[in-house]
Order: sequence, then structure tokens, then C-alpha cells
Amino acid sequence: MKSFLDGLNGFGANPLTGGFDRPGYSDADMAARAWFEARLKEAGLTVWRDGVANIFGRHGPADGPAILVGSHIDTVPDGGAYDGALGVAIAFECVLAMKEAGITPATAIEIVATAEEEGRFGGMLGSQAIAGRIDRDWFNAASDPEGTTLREALRAQGLDPEEAFTCARAPEDVKAFLELHIEQGPILESKGIPIGIAQAISGVSNISVVLFGKANHSGTTPMDMRADAFAGLAHFATRIPDIIERHGTDQSRITIGQVELEPNFAHTIPGKAVFSVITRDTDETVQSHLLSVVKREIKEAAKAHDLAWDIEEKSWLSPVSLDGGLATILAEHAETLGLPYLRMPSGAGHDAQTMQALCPSALVFIPSRAGISHAPEEFSKWSDIVAGARLMLSTLTDLSSKS
Repeated sequence: MKSFLDGLNGFGANPLTGGFDRPGYSDADMAARAWFEARLKEAGLTVWRDGVANIFGRHGPADGPAILVGSHIDTVPDGGAYDGALGVAIAFECVLAMKEAGITPATAIEIVATAEEEGRFGGMLGSQAIAGRIDRDWFNAASDPEGTTLREALRAQGLDPEEAFTCARAPEDVKAFLELHIEQGPILESKGIPIGIAQAISGVSNISVVLFGKANHSGTTPMDMRADAFAGLAHFATRIPDIIERHGTDQSRITIGQVELEPNFAHTIPGKAVFSVITRDTDETVQSHLLSVVKREIKEAAKAHDLAWDIEEKSWLSPVSLDGGLATILAEHAETLGLPYLRMPSGAGHDAQTMQALCPSALVFIPSRAGISHAPEEFSKWSDIVAGARLMLSTLTDLSSKS
């Protein structure tokens, strides 16, 4: 399993930072997919890729429904070694272990490495394609921060964009979806618990905001005569804790993660600020209300600093409750294996939330050191990785033994 992770993470490795750059549909991402296909074929699995470059490897009966297990292998810019990749590595290791033990499942198991989960174009594209949930209007408009459209990126990698709408699996063909992932938060490590079983996954709204002011000389323009775009951004940013306190829950999150200023010169008042706002909650009503309040506060901040504004909704993923039956089965296997576990929500989005619309889905967490993810410092202890692999193998063997 370690050699598999090392091999996969040879693609997009950044020796200067220790991180990894495999954005969806980048050359590094596609090279990693080709490498993964080769590993699946070497293992004797039936292998194919669909129209959005999801990679599948099937073990067991050629016909009939399958249990899908896996995660994604794309990364955020300068991401970590375990996010997504570990879930695919463990899925592969489980199938190899079953083959080596001579276990032929009654229900086929399909390892899947999903495409464009991390959000270069909005996220979850691969699982949305499998679940038949791609919105055509969104698909046609989607672009990355550099202005490359999703359609252009697909064509650049030899993919036909229209094939994205042919990837949907029928519900009767997919019995379940299991995903193991690093927690990407501090809870499991702080409690000394090796396993988390997710009950629900937060929804995610992504808006892009532009504040328009007036660039001017920073030394000659009086403070009360400025239209400072950054001041408007900062004004809104200071309101976030109060928004959460008054309108959110303990599962609410609001983040400004990307900021660009123009002209971005030390001696010039910013005339334009472009920034992202990500809002999350496990309750859709709360999430929707938070987004409304965020928009209102942005407009109020703009007015206070004599700015114009533009707000664009880039994407919306609703919160999802995962399958309770699968969660119970996972808990039972954890108890049998003597693995302490915690039932918990997921604050991050994952393919399991999209797959739940197609089939019963479950999400298993292992601890992240210091809760760090989406960074080169991302790390999980090998003992926790082994615990997660044992749980996944036990559960997969059980579920696939029944036709």
C-alpha cells in the first residue's frame, strides 16, 4: 500500500514544498490516471475509464450489480499525500488481499478513482457523472480561476465533453459506495480515536465576489475620500464571526480562501478586489440562510466604502445524510475488530455525498495529524491507516459475500 501511494504521488510532486499538484484534468492528473489503470490491469482486474476519466477496476462477477469503493486522486494546488489518494490505495489493497486469499465475491467490487473532485471547476464532477447529477447549464459555464473552461480542459486531454452526460450508472447496477478518507480535521486525533464514521456531510456553497472601487495614490488621497476595494473586503471579513454566532450552528463555516487585488501595488489604493466565499453547514436551511446573510453583509460593506459589487454563485452542493444502514454495518465491524470509533459529521465535501443520490453510501475517516489537510504537512499515522484498511476489508468482504 505504501509503494502504491509513493507511486501515485510521483505525479505532480513539488520538491520545493513537499506538496503535490494534480488539479483535475492537468497533465499530472491524467498521467496518474494512466498509471493507475496500468496497476489495475497488472492485478488482473477488468479495467475501463468513462467519459470524464473516472477509472474503474472490477473484481468478481462480470455481470450484475457492484459495490463501488474508492475516492479521488486529483489534488488541490500544493496539496497533501493522503487526501483522496489514500482512499484509492486502501480500496486497491483490499481487493488485492481478497484475491490473494482466494476470495471471489458474490457481488462484484469495483475500485474507482473519481475525477475532478477537488474543485478546479467546482468539484465532484466524477461522482456527479456516475450518479447522473451533472447540471448542463453549470457544466457549460464552468471555468477554473485562470479562465480555462471545463469543456476546454476536457478537450485538451482528448475527452469529448458530451460524453460526461453518458456516464450515469443505473441504481440497480450499484449496490453501495464506500469511501475511506482522512478526516482533514482535528477531532479524531484530539480524542485518540482511530476511526470516524460519518453520518452527514456539510453542504458547500461557493460564490465569487468582485468589489469595484477606485485605484488612486495612497499618499495623496484622504482616508475619507477613498473607494478602497480591500477595505470593503476587510469590512466584510470582520463580520464573519458575528454572522456565524447569530445565524449559524456549531457546524457552520464561512471562509474567504482566495483573494486578488488590483492593481496590487504597495503605493496604490486597491481599485478592485476579487475573492471567494465558501459557506458550509450540515443543515440545508441553515446553509441557505447563511448564504443570504453573507450576500447582504457584502453589499452593506460595499455601500459603507462607496463600492460597486458583483456576486456570482459558482456552485451549490446540498448537505447530505449518508446511509444509516451502512454506517451501522461499519460500526459493527469496528467493534468486532476492537477498533474504537466515533459517529460524526463531515465538514468537508466528499464523493460519498454525491453518490448517496444513486445508492447507499458510507464514509470512513482516519485521523489527520493536527487536523492539517490541503497542505504539504498533511499526515496520517501508519497505525491509523492500517486500522482503516482493516475496517474496509472486513466490511467489503462481508457486503460482497451476499449476492
